Amino acid sequence: MNTVVVTGSGIICALGADKASSFAAALQARSGIGARPADIAAWLPQIVVAQASVEPQTLLGPADQGLDRATQFAIVATAQAVAEAGFSTEGSDSRRIGVFVGIGFGGAQTTDSLYTRFYKTLSDPSLKHKDPTVMHPLTVPRIMANAAAAAITMRYGLHGPSNTYAVACASSAIAIGEAYRAIRHGYLDAALVVGAEAMLNPGVMMGWNALRVMAKPDANDPSRSCRPFSSDRNGFVIGEGAAALVLESAARSNQRGAKVLAELAGYGCSSDAQHLTAPSASGQAYAMQQALHEANLAPEQIQYVNAHGTATDAGDVTETQSIQMAFGSAAKQVAISSTKSMHGHLIGAAGALELALSIEAMNSGSLPPTAHLEKPDPRCDLDYIPLQARHGCHIEAVMSNSFAFGGSNVSLIARRFVAA
Repeated sequence: MNTVVVTGSGIICALGADKASSFAAALQARSGIGARPADIAAWLPQIVVAQASVEPQTLLGPADQGLDRATQFAIVATAQAVAEAGFSTEGSDSRRIGVFVGIGFGGAQTTDSLYTRFYKTLSDPSLKHKDPTVMHPLTVPRIMANAAAAAITMRYGLHGPSNTYAVACASSAIAIGEAYRAIRHGYLDAALVVGAEAMLNPGVMMGWNALRVMAKPDANDPSRSCRPFSSDRNGFVIGEGAAALVLESAARSNQRGAKVLAELAGYGCSSDAQHLTAPSASGQAYAMQQALHEANLAPEQIQYVNAHGTATDAGDVTETQSIQMAFGSAAKQVAISSTKSMHGHLIGAAGALELALSIEAMNSGSLPPTAHLEKPDPRCDLDYIPLQARHGCHIEAVMSNSFAFGGSNVSLIARRFVAA
Protein backbone atom coordinates (compact mmCIF):
# COMPACT_ATOMS: atom_id res chain seq x y z
CA MET A 1 0.00 0.00 0.00
CA ASN A 2 1.20 3.50 -0.85
CA THR A 3 1.22 6.32 1.68
CA VAL A 4 -0.91 9.19 0.33
CA VAL A 5 0.01 12.80 1.06
CA VAL A 6 -1.45 16.25 0.44
CA THR A 7 1.06 18.64 -1.11
CA GLY A 8 -1.14 21.60 -2.00
CA SER A 9 -4.59 23.06 -1.45
CA GLY A 10 -6.59 26.03 -2.63
CA ILE A 11 -9.81 27.77 -1.55
CA ILE A 12 -12.20 30.38 -2.87
CA CYS A 13 -15.36 30.94 -0.84
CA ALA A 14 -17.31 33.51 1.16
CA LEU A 15 -14.43 33.81 3.62
CA GLY A 16 -11.76 34.75 1.11
CA ALA A 17 -10.26 34.49 -2.36
CA ASP A 18 -7.53 32.08 -1.25
CA LYS A 19 -6.65 29.63 1.50
CA ALA A 20 -4.73 32.04 3.70
CA SER A 21 -7.45 34.69 3.84
CA SER A 22 -10.21 32.09 4.25
CA PHE A 23 -8.49 30.38 7.18
CA ALA A 24 -7.66 33.71 8.82
CA ALA A 25 -11.31 34.76 8.58
CA ALA A 26 -12.42 31.44 10.09
CA LEU A 27 -10.07 31.89 13.04
CA GLN A 28 -11.50 35.37 13.59
CA ALA A 29 -15.07 33.99 13.46
CA ARG A 30 -15.69 36.47 10.66
CA SER A 31 -18.78 35.28 8.81
CA GLY A 32 -19.12 35.53 5.04
CA ILE A 33 -22.90 35.12 5.25
CA GLY A 34 -25.00 38.06 4.14
CA ALA A 35 -27.81 39.41 1.99
CA ARG A 36 -28.98 37.49 -1.06
CA PRO A 37 -28.51 38.86 -4.61
CA ALA A 38 -31.33 41.01 -5.98
CA ASP A 39 -32.64 38.33 -8.36
CA ILE A 40 -33.05 35.91 -5.44
CA ALA A 41 -34.38 38.56 -3.05
CA ALA A 42 -37.19 39.37 -5.48
CA TRP A 43 -38.67 35.93 -4.85
CA LEU A 44 -37.19 34.90 -1.51
CA PRO A 45 -36.81 37.98 0.70
CA GLN A 46 -36.40 35.97 3.91
CA ILE A 47 -33.20 34.03 3.23
CA VAL A 48 -29.48 34.73 3.41
CA VAL A 49 -26.61 33.27 1.39
CA ALA A 50 -22.83 33.01 1.52
CA GLN A 51 -21.57 34.52 -1.72
CA ALA A 52 -17.94 34.15 -2.73
CA SER A 53 -15.82 37.06 -1.57
CA VAL A 54 -14.60 37.68 -5.12
CA GLU A 55 -16.07 37.07 -8.57
CA PRO A 56 -14.20 34.09 -10.05
CA GLN A 57 -14.09 35.52 -13.58
CA THR A 58 -11.98 38.42 -12.34
CA LEU A 59 -9.25 35.89 -11.53
CA LEU A 60 -9.41 34.16 -14.93
CA GLY A 61 -8.45 34.91 -18.50
CA PRO A 62 -10.73 35.67 -21.47
CA ALA A 63 -10.94 32.02 -22.54
CA ASP A 64 -12.63 31.09 -19.25
CA GLN A 65 -15.28 33.81 -19.19
CA GLY A 66 -17.90 31.67 -20.92
CA LEU A 67 -17.62 28.73 -18.52
CA ASP A 68 -20.26 27.97 -15.93
CA ARG A 69 -19.62 29.66 -12.59
CA ALA A 70 -18.95 26.37 -10.79
CA THR A 71 -16.26 25.47 -13.34
CA GLN A 72 -14.70 28.90 -12.91
CA PHE A 73 -14.52 28.37 -9.15
CA ALA A 74 -12.94 24.95 -9.70
CA ILE A 75 -10.24 26.34 -11.99
CA VAL A 76 -9.36 29.11 -9.51
CA ALA A 77 -9.02 26.74 -6.54
CA THR A 78 -7.07 24.18 -8.57
CA ALA A 79 -4.58 26.79 -9.75
CA GLN A 80 -3.89 27.73 -6.12
CA ALA A 81 -3.38 24.11 -5.08
CA VAL A 82 -1.12 23.35 -8.04
CA ALA A 83 0.98 26.44 -7.34
CA GLU A 84 1.43 25.58 -3.66
CA ALA A 85 2.37 22.00 -4.49
CA GLY A 86 4.78 23.01 -7.25
CA PHE A 87 2.91 20.36 -9.19
CA SER A 88 3.67 19.53 -12.81
CA THR A 89 3.65 16.52 -15.09
CA GLU A 90 7.25 17.04 -16.14
CA GLY A 91 9.09 13.76 -15.86
CA SER A 92 5.84 11.94 -15.07
CA ASP A 93 3.50 9.70 -16.99
CA SER A 94 0.39 11.90 -17.31
CA ARG A 95 -1.70 8.73 -17.59
CA ARG A 96 -0.84 8.08 -13.94
CA ILE A 97 -2.40 11.34 -12.75
CA GLY A 98 -6.17 11.62 -12.35
CA VAL A 99 -8.79 14.30 -11.75
CA PHE A 100 -11.56 13.70 -9.21
CA VAL A 101 -14.31 16.29 -8.82
CA GLY A 102 -17.28 16.52 -6.46
CA ILE A 103 -20.23 18.73 -7.32
CA GLY A 104 -23.84 18.66 -6.16
CA PHE A 105 -25.58 20.48 -8.99
CA GLY A 106 -23.30 20.97 -11.99
CA GLY A 107 -24.09 23.84 -14.32
CA ALA A 108 -26.70 25.40 -12.05
CA GLN A 109 -26.02 28.94 -13.25
CA THR A 110 -26.17 27.94 -16.91
CA THR A 111 -29.37 25.96 -16.39
CA ASP A 112 -31.09 28.84 -14.61
CA SER A 113 -29.99 31.27 -17.32
CA LEU A 114 -31.28 28.92 -20.01
CA TYR A 115 -34.81 28.78 -18.61
CA THR A 116 -34.83 32.48 -17.77
CA ARG A 117 -33.89 33.33 -21.34
CA PHE A 118 -36.44 30.89 -22.75
CA TYR A 119 -39.39 32.26 -20.77
CA LYS A 120 -38.42 35.90 -21.21
CA THR A 121 -38.16 35.44 -24.94
CA LEU A 122 -41.46 33.56 -24.99
CA SER A 123 -43.39 36.10 -22.91
CA ASP A 124 -41.91 39.46 -23.89
CA PRO A 125 -43.96 40.98 -26.78
CA SER A 126 -40.96 43.02 -27.92
CA LEU A 127 -39.06 39.78 -28.55
CA LYS A 128 -41.70 38.00 -30.63
CA HIS A 129 -39.41 38.04 -33.64
CA LYS A 130 -36.91 35.88 -31.72
CA ASP A 131 -37.01 32.09 -31.44
CA PRO A 132 -37.02 31.17 -27.71
CA THR A 133 -35.48 27.79 -28.47
CA VAL A 134 -32.26 29.27 -29.85
CA MET A 135 -29.61 28.86 -27.15
CA HIS A 136 -25.84 29.12 -26.99
CA PRO A 137 -24.30 26.14 -28.83
CA LEU A 138 -22.12 25.27 -25.81
CA THR A 139 -25.04 25.16 -23.36
CA VAL A 140 -24.82 21.40 -22.79
CA PRO A 141 -21.01 21.29 -22.34
CA ARG A 142 -21.39 24.06 -19.76
CA ILE A 143 -24.18 22.25 -17.91
CA MET A 144 -22.71 18.76 -17.82
CA ALA A 145 -21.64 17.69 -14.34
CA ASN A 146 -18.14 16.76 -15.53
CA ALA A 147 -17.44 20.17 -17.09
CA ALA A 148 -15.03 21.15 -14.30
CA ALA A 149 -13.16 17.84 -14.47
CA ALA A 150 -12.84 18.13 -18.25
CA ALA A 151 -11.54 21.69 -18.00
CA ILE A 152 -8.90 20.69 -15.45
CA THR A 153 -7.66 17.68 -17.43
CA MET A 154 -7.21 19.86 -20.50
CA ARG A 155 -5.57 22.71 -18.60
CA TYR A 156 -2.91 20.48 -17.04
CA GLY A 157 -2.62 17.82 -19.75
CA LEU A 158 -3.68 14.94 -17.52
CA HIS A 159 -4.53 11.66 -19.22
CA GLY A 160 -5.50 9.55 -16.21
CA PRO A 161 -9.07 8.89 -15.11
CA SER A 162 -11.39 11.87 -14.86
CA ASN A 163 -14.21 11.09 -12.45
CA THR A 164 -17.06 13.28 -11.20
CA TYR A 165 -19.12 12.47 -8.11
CA ALA A 166 -22.56 13.96 -7.48
CA VAL A 167 -23.55 12.73 -4.02
CA ALA A 168 -25.16 15.88 -2.62
CA CYS A 169 -23.30 17.20 0.45
CA ALA A 170 -20.78 14.32 0.40
CA SER A 171 -19.69 14.80 -3.23
CA SER A 172 -16.17 16.19 -2.83
CA ALA A 173 -15.48 14.15 0.32
CA ILE A 174 -16.13 11.03 -1.76
CA ALA A 175 -13.99 12.43 -4.58
CA ILE A 176 -11.12 12.82 -2.09
CA GLY A 177 -11.67 9.34 -0.69
CA GLU A 178 -11.78 7.65 -4.08
CA ALA A 179 -8.67 9.50 -5.29
CA TYR A 180 -6.95 8.46 -2.07
CA ARG A 181 -7.83 4.82 -2.70
CA ALA A 182 -6.63 4.96 -6.31
CA ILE A 183 -3.21 6.23 -5.19
CA ARG A 184 -3.04 4.01 -2.11
CA HIS A 185 -3.67 0.88 -4.16
CA GLY A 186 -1.25 1.86 -6.91
CA TYR A 187 -3.63 2.70 -9.74
CA LEU A 188 -2.39 6.30 -9.82
CA ASP A 189 0.64 8.27 -8.66
CA ALA A 190 -1.20 11.55 -8.09
CA ALA A 191 -4.55 13.29 -8.45
CA LEU A 192 -6.05 16.75 -8.49
CA VAL A 193 -9.19 16.65 -6.35
CA VAL A 194 -11.74 19.46 -6.45
CA GLY A 195 -15.08 20.34 -4.89
CA ALA A 196 -17.06 23.12 -6.57
CA GLU A 197 -20.54 24.57 -6.27
CA ALA A 198 -22.38 27.63 -7.60
CA MET A 199 -26.12 27.42 -7.14
CA LEU A 200 -27.01 30.89 -5.87
CA ASN A 201 -29.72 31.60 -8.43
CA PRO A 202 -33.52 31.94 -8.11
CA GLY A 203 -34.51 28.54 -9.53
CA VAL A 204 -32.27 26.41 -7.33
CA MET A 205 -32.81 28.52 -4.23
CA MET A 206 -36.58 28.18 -4.56
CA GLY A 207 -36.07 24.44 -4.56
CA TRP A 208 -34.03 24.61 -1.35
CA ASN A 209 -36.58 26.93 0.19
CA ALA A 210 -39.31 24.35 -0.45
CA LEU A 211 -37.47 21.91 1.84
CA ARG A 212 -37.94 24.30 4.79
CA VAL A 213 -34.33 23.92 5.90
CA MET A 214 -33.07 27.41 5.07
CA ALA A 215 -32.07 29.79 7.86
CA LYS A 216 -34.01 33.01 8.30
CA PRO A 217 -31.93 36.19 8.57
CA ASP A 218 -30.89 37.12 12.08
CA ALA A 219 -32.88 40.25 12.94
CA ASN A 220 -29.86 42.07 14.35
CA ASP A 221 -27.05 40.78 12.15
CA PRO A 222 -27.61 38.63 9.02
CA SER A 223 -24.02 37.36 9.21
CA ARG A 224 -25.02 35.48 12.40
CA SER A 225 -27.85 33.58 10.74
CA CYS A 226 -26.18 30.14 10.71
CA ARG A 227 -25.85 28.79 14.27
CA PRO A 228 -24.91 25.07 14.37
CA PHE A 229 -25.42 23.23 17.67
CA SER A 230 -27.25 26.23 19.12
CA SER A 231 -30.65 26.02 20.79
CA ASP A 232 -31.82 28.97 18.66
CA ARG A 233 -30.61 27.64 15.28
CA ASN A 234 -33.13 27.73 12.43
CA GLY A 235 -31.49 26.14 9.42
CA PHE A 236 -28.50 26.31 7.12
CA VAL A 237 -27.20 28.84 4.63
CA ILE A 238 -26.21 27.92 1.07
CA GLY A 239 -22.73 29.02 0.06
CA GLU A 240 -20.68 28.92 -3.13
CA GLY A 241 -17.07 28.45 -4.11
CA ALA A 242 -14.51 25.69 -4.46
CA ALA A 243 -11.61 23.94 -2.78
CA ALA A 244 -8.91 21.79 -4.34
CA LEU A 245 -6.21 19.44 -3.07
CA VAL A 246 -3.19 17.86 -4.70
CA LEU A 247 -2.80 14.24 -3.61
CA GLU A 248 0.32 12.22 -4.36
CA SER A 249 2.01 9.06 -3.28
CA ALA A 250 4.67 9.81 -0.69
CA ALA A 251 7.23 8.28 -3.04
CA ARG A 252 6.35 10.73 -5.82
CA SER A 253 6.34 13.76 -3.53
CA ASN A 254 9.68 12.70 -2.03
CA GLN A 255 11.21 12.17 -5.45
CA ARG A 256 10.47 15.73 -6.47
CA GLY A 257 11.25 17.25 -3.06
CA ALA A 258 7.72 18.53 -2.40
CA LYS A 259 6.65 19.99 0.92
CA VAL A 260 3.98 17.75 2.49
CA LEU A 261 1.01 19.37 4.22
CA ALA A 262 -0.46 16.16 5.65
CA GLU A 263 -0.87 12.45 5.20
CA LEU A 264 -4.35 11.41 4.15
CA ALA A 265 -4.75 8.38 6.35
CA GLY A 266 -8.38 7.25 6.55
CA TYR A 267 -11.59 7.17 4.52
CA GLY A 268 -14.91 5.79 5.65
CA CYS A 269 -18.10 5.73 3.60
CA SER A 270 -21.56 4.37 4.39
CA SER A 271 -25.23 4.61 3.43
CA ASP A 272 -28.08 5.02 5.89
CA ALA A 273 -30.57 3.27 3.58
CA GLN A 274 -33.49 4.63 5.57
CA HIS A 275 -34.62 8.14 4.52
CA LEU A 276 -33.93 10.77 1.85
CA THR A 277 -33.41 13.63 4.28
CA ALA A 278 -33.48 12.30 7.87
CA PRO A 279 -29.95 11.30 9.04
CA SER A 280 -28.96 8.12 10.89
CA ALA A 281 -26.54 8.21 13.82
CA SER A 282 -25.47 4.61 13.27
CA GLY A 283 -24.73 5.21 9.59
CA GLN A 284 -22.61 8.27 10.39
CA ALA A 285 -20.81 6.48 13.21
CA TYR A 286 -19.93 3.60 10.91
CA ALA A 287 -18.25 5.98 8.43
CA MET A 288 -16.15 7.45 11.26
CA GLN A 289 -15.28 4.00 12.60
CA GLN A 290 -14.14 2.87 9.14
CA ALA A 291 -11.89 5.92 8.79
CA LEU A 292 -10.37 5.34 12.22
CA HIS A 293 -9.76 1.68 11.45
CA GLU A 294 -8.09 2.43 8.13
CA ALA A 295 -5.89 5.10 9.72
CA ASN A 296 -5.05 2.64 12.54
CA LEU A 297 -5.95 5.31 15.07
CA ALA A 298 -7.91 5.11 18.32
CA PRO A 299 -10.61 7.77 18.84
CA GLU A 300 -8.51 9.52 21.50
CA GLN A 301 -5.78 10.09 18.87
CA ILE A 302 -8.03 12.52 16.97
CA GLN A 303 -7.68 16.02 18.41
CA TYR A 304 -10.06 17.93 16.10
CA VAL A 305 -13.22 17.12 14.15
CA ASN A 306 -14.65 19.46 11.53
CA ALA A 307 -18.31 18.55 11.92
CA HIS A 308 -20.88 18.43 9.17
CA GLY A 309 -22.82 20.79 11.45
CA THR A 310 -25.52 22.28 9.21
CA ALA A 311 -27.58 24.02 11.93
CA THR A 312 -30.69 21.89 11.50
CA ASP A 313 -32.25 20.30 14.55
CA ALA A 314 -32.15 16.73 13.27
CA GLY A 315 -28.70 17.10 11.75
CA ASP A 316 -26.95 18.60 14.77
CA VAL A 317 -28.48 16.26 17.32
CA THR A 318 -27.86 13.17 15.18
CA GLU A 319 -24.24 14.12 14.55
CA THR A 320 -23.69 14.61 18.27
CA GLN A 321 -25.06 11.12 18.84
CA SER A 322 -22.96 9.62 16.04
CA ILE A 323 -19.73 11.15 17.38
CA GLN A 324 -20.56 9.74 20.80
CA MET A 325 -21.15 6.32 19.25
CA ALA A 326 -17.91 6.36 17.22
CA PHE A 327 -15.64 7.96 19.84
CA GLY A 328 -17.06 6.46 23.01
CA SER A 329 -15.52 7.98 26.13
CA ALA A 330 -13.15 10.05 23.96
CA ALA A 331 -16.09 12.06 22.56
CA LYS A 332 -15.99 14.42 25.53
CA GLN A 333 -12.30 15.20 24.99
CA VAL A 334 -12.16 15.91 21.24
CA ALA A 335 -12.51 19.51 20.03
CA ILE A 336 -15.19 19.92 17.36
CA SER A 337 -16.45 22.84 15.29
CA SER A 338 -18.67 23.62 12.33
CA THR A 339 -17.08 26.16 10.02
CA LYS A 340 -20.34 26.25 8.04
CA SER A 341 -21.37 28.84 10.62
CA MET A 342 -19.11 31.22 8.67
CA HIS A 343 -18.72 30.02 5.06
CA GLY A 344 -22.16 28.48 4.68
CA HIS A 345 -22.94 25.06 3.24
CA LEU A 346 -21.16 24.57 -0.07
CA ILE A 347 -23.00 21.28 -0.76
CA GLY A 348 -20.77 19.48 -3.28
CA ALA A 349 -17.72 21.55 -2.34
CA ALA A 350 -18.21 21.24 1.43
CA GLY A 351 -16.04 18.18 2.00
CA ALA A 352 -12.99 19.53 0.15
CA LEU A 353 -13.27 22.96 1.76
CA GLU A 354 -13.63 21.60 5.27
CA LEU A 355 -10.79 19.09 4.93
CA ALA A 356 -8.51 21.85 3.61
CA LEU A 357 -9.42 24.04 6.61
CA SER A 358 -8.88 21.08 8.97
CA ILE A 359 -5.38 20.49 7.61
CA GLU A 360 -4.60 24.18 8.10
CA ALA A 361 -5.83 23.87 11.69
CA MET A 362 -3.56 20.88 12.29
CA ASN A 363 -0.48 22.59 10.88
CA SER A 364 -1.08 25.93 12.59
CA GLY A 365 -2.24 24.61 15.96
CA SER A 366 -5.22 26.98 15.79
CA LEU A 367 -8.74 25.57 15.75
CA PRO A 368 -11.57 27.55 14.12
CA PRO A 369 -14.66 28.04 16.28
CA THR A 370 -18.32 27.35 15.78
CA ALA A 371 -19.30 30.98 15.37
CA HIS A 372 -22.40 32.45 17.05
CA LEU A 373 -22.73 29.50 19.46
CA GLU A 374 -23.95 31.56 22.40
CA LYS A 375 -26.81 29.28 23.44
CA PRO A 376 -25.66 25.65 23.18
CA ASP A 377 -28.37 23.06 22.69
CA PRO A 378 -28.20 20.83 25.80
CA ARG A 379 -28.69 17.82 23.50
CA CYS A 380 -25.45 18.79 21.73
CA ASP A 381 -23.25 18.40 24.78
CA LEU A 382 -19.80 17.99 23.21
CA ASP A 383 -16.94 20.50 22.94
CA TYR A 384 -18.06 22.50 19.91
CA ILE A 385 -15.46 25.31 20.35
CA PRO A 386 -17.99 28.10 20.84
CA LEU A 387 -17.41 31.64 19.59
CA GLN A 388 -13.61 31.92 19.69
CA ALA A 389 -10.73 30.06 18.07
CA ARG A 390 -8.25 28.11 20.17
CA HIS A 391 -4.55 28.66 19.64
CA GLY A 392 -1.43 26.81 20.66
CA CYS A 393 -3.03 23.38 20.28
CA HIS A 394 -0.90 20.36 19.46
CA ILE A 395 -2.76 18.49 16.75
CA GLU A 396 -1.57 15.16 15.39
CA ALA A 397 -4.70 14.06 13.53
CA VAL A 398 -7.96 15.59 12.33
CA MET A 399 -11.26 14.24 11.05
CA SER A 400 -13.67 15.89 8.62
CA ASN A 401 -17.28 14.68 8.33
CA SER A 402 -19.66 15.08 5.39
CA PHE A 403 -23.19 13.67 5.61
CA ALA A 404 -25.51 13.99 2.62
CA PHE A 405 -29.19 13.96 1.77
CA GLY A 406 -29.89 10.48 0.47
CA GLY A 407 -28.08 9.02 3.48
CA SER A 408 -24.48 9.06 2.20
CA ASN A 409 -21.91 9.46 4.98
CA VAL A 410 -18.20 10.17 4.59
CA SER A 411 -15.43 10.62 7.12
CA LEU A 412 -11.86 11.58 6.20
CA ILE A 413 -8.79 11.57 8.46
CA ALA A 414 -5.57 13.50 7.89
CA ARG A 415 -2.55 13.40 10.16
CA ARG A 416 0.93 14.83 10.39
CA PHE A 417 3.24 13.23 7.87
CA VAL A 418 6.29 11.44 9.17
CA ALA A 419 8.77 10.46 6.46
CA ALA A 420 9.76 6.81 6.47
